[in-house]
Amino acid sequence: MKFKICGMKYPENIMDVAAMQPDYLGFIFYKKSKRNFEGAIPNISDHTKRTGVFVNASKEFILEKVKQYDLKAIQLHGDESPQFCKELLNNLIEIIKVFSVGEKFDFDVLQEYQDVCNYFLFDTKGKNKGGNGIVFNWKLLKNYTSKKPYFLSGGIGLEEFNELKEFFNTKASKYCYAIDVNSKFEIEPGLKDVKKLKKFKQSLEKGV
Repeated sequence: MKFKICGMKYPENIMDVAAMQPDYLGFIFYKKSKRNFEGAIPNISDHTKRTGVFVNASKEFILEKVKQYDLKAIQLHGDESPQFCKELLNNLIEIIKVFSVGEKFDFDVLQEYQDVCNYFLFDTKGKNKGGNGIVFNWKLLKNYTSKKPYFLSGGIGLEEFNELKEFFNTKASKYCYAIDVNSKFEIEPGLKDVKKLKKFKQSLEKGV
């Protein structure tokens, strides 16, 4: 199971978290976010894929950040079209397309994105574009008909670990590729609690 930590902001904290060697480390490039990233990313291991998170940004802005920060993955958290994803996919960067899940979700919308991204990411529908700290009903994923691997996100913390273990004993988890965490491990927006993250990562490695 891959592990992604999102919403990094402060250099020293980035170094401490990166030392854990998560598979993905997310940096948000969205002015309206409390976790909006500016400045320089410290030198971190190539094991960890630097991931840029964007919300309805222009192709030019995204590619500028890819070059500036040597991003290896792009997470599209807005209303980006399949054509937009396709154009970015041609740049040989991993594309993660986000879909917000509420009380119900129409999985048919995924069809158009099937061939234009590498992964899907399911997050909780809320007032913010991510970082709402709320878990959606994972049982909805029993209706997932695609074979594309996906990231499971949305309010996942240490308190949800038993639920995760139960989820991974269901067919709905078959194509779950990674767990994505953010706000439940924060001291403040963008500043992560390293001890809690280590505990969670160790539990993941033991197997959910």
